[in-house]
Amino acid sequence: MLNHKTGLVFSELTLLQEVLNSDLSNDAFPFSTHEIVNAAGHKVRAMRLSFVGEMGWELHIPKESCLPVYHAVMAAGAKYGICNAGYRAIDSLSIEKGYRHWHADLHPDDTPLEAGLAFTCKMKTSIPFLGRQALEAQKAEGLRRRIVCFTVDDQIWMWPRGSVMNGPVFMKVPMSGLEAIFRNGVPVGHLRRSEFGFAIDKTIGYGYIRNPDGGVVSPDFVRSGEFTLERMGVTYKATAHLKSPFDPENKRVKGIYG
Repeated sequence: MLNHKTGLVFSELTLLQEVLNSDLSNDAFPFSTHEIVNAAGHKVRAMRLSFVGEMGWELHIPKESCLPVYHAVMAAGAKYGICNAGYRAIDSLSIEKGYRHWHADLHPDDTPLEAGLAFTCKMKTSIPFLGRQALEAQKAEGLRRRIVCFTVDDQIWMWPRGSVMNGPVFMKVPMSGLEAIFRNGVPVGHLRRSEFGFAIDKTIGYGYIRNPDGGVVSPDFVRSGEFTLERMGVTYKATAHLKSPFDPENKRVKGIYG
């Protein structure tokens, strides 16, 4: 229902408004809130959250109500051309927005600070939580590794289908994860995950990097390096980003457009 490029946000708002018995306007249903609502005669929990980086809702539905609610949403969306996009669409949209996937971007031995998720911890409060002392020590010492977003602008030449007289065909460099990351020619890590970002029209990858000298991986360390990614023995220039290059101010998921 959502696409960073075409932005079918207000169609979705109208669609859901036809299915749910709740006011979905920004004022009535602000970002990061939830309500128990009625959807096609079934009680569901609507959460004003989105894993694709656009204004949207998650519907948490009892298993016995899943099919009726699904059919109601699809019926209401028929006039908008709604279709099942699949998880590859979610993977592409989420990596473009910089949202973390547990199975790839996050492992049990990654800390919230290394993963760029410090905002999820109550570090600015006095609340005692499991692991707080370890995070405070890591923050004071400085990160020895951190996750970085990389985009690739290079293209690779492909033989065209049919006659070579039609001329060469180029495509964006595809990556799938585990590609080596080099900083100034020295290996510093590998990609955890990679997908193509259709809104920014670039291949995107996320990986954790280390300082080969064992020092702190500061923002300046990231900004000052020249990075390349190695795929199948060939290296390609990459641009490092400390934040997602798509909607870095996090406006769209809050319904702020234009």
